[in-house]
Amino acid sequence: MNKHILITGGAGFIGSHVVRRFVTNYPDYQIVNFDTLTYAGNLENIKDIEKSSNYTFVKGDICDAAAVEKVLHDFQIDTIIHLAAESHVDRSITDPLAFVRTNVLGTATLLNEAKKYWNGNYDGKLFYHVSTDEVYGSLGETGFFYEDTSYDPRSPYSASKAGSDHLVMAFYHTYHMPVVISNCSNNYGPNHFPEKLIPLSINNILNKKALPIYGKGENVRDWLYVIDHASAIDVILHKGKIGDTYNVGGHNEWTNIDLIKLLCKLMDEKLGNAAGISEQLISFVKDRAGHDLRYAIDATKLKDELGWVPSVTFEEGLSKTIDWYLENKDWLEQVTSGNYVNYYKSLYGA
Repeated sequence: MNKHILITGGAGFIGSHVVRRFVTNYPDYQIVNFDTLTYAGNLENIKDIEKSSNYTFVKGDICDAAAVEKVLHDFQIDTIIHLAAESHVDRSITDPLAFVRTNVLGTATLLNEAKKYWNGNYDGKLFYHVSTDEVYGSLGETGFFYEDTSYDPRSPYSASKAGSDHLVMAFYHTYHMPVVISNCSNNYGPNHFPEKLIPLSINNILNKKALPIYGKGENVRDWLYVIDHASAIDVILHKGKIGDTYNVGGHNEWTNIDLIKLLCKLMDEKLGNAAGISEQLISFVKDRAGHDLRYAIDATKLKDELGWVPSVTFEEGLSKTIDWYLENKDWLEQVTSGNYVNYYKSLYGA
């Protein structure tokens, strides 16, 4: 079936891997990447597929109703994979309204324009909303997040994502729009902007800078390799049940301190350092406000109903991730210096 898919945020970390997968695996699909190219959106993330005949990039803001309306009409979009979002918790604490604008208003704008464009003809249509496990709040030392876990967001970021989830389901129940939602755990892998824990630490080790760890490093996260996340999105889009939610997890719970110690060990081995050199860079800093203790996803539903499981262990995925950054130091230098914005200008002259 020849789908016309709009992927929002397709120049970002997760989005670029989703775009690559769909462009590469489905040559009969027309893939439109709709991204406003904020600091985390980088067209160099998908430079390898930019000339593909079934791929088009459109610069645009999901909060701009006219721009959304135009791209839906111009490309006869029947499927939306909505990934565009502000996602860094620390930034949300500093500037919560930016998160409300993008994550809540932007999602509402997309939904409303899709509703108007599809005009009640929902045959073959789908609005797929990609969300986070952080909407569920914080776990203690035991237990897991399930698809029916009550929402309990604790940061402006997670609250804005919870709001977007509720809007998606409201359009399903009120207007019968075909939707599906997935809530994923922490992603890691190639092309991750170096403000998040793993790429920040890799970059800091390379530059012999301190490795900041909140509190005592006891916070626990479930880590999902981004390429596995893209494969899960693929499976859910094609096989997921309309109106359902699917939790996507990596089955990899790690405390922050244990994760960083493993990363330091692997970095020392790959860089030829003496054992323990990188670990000396660890620096404990004041804990983040409202820092959730533990996230843990139960992805049994996704496995049992749709047959998806992660392809790598965390140790394997982390090793692959480090290798990618070591092989792509130019990319790191570009994004940390801000020069990546010049790539768009070289392509489009603006």
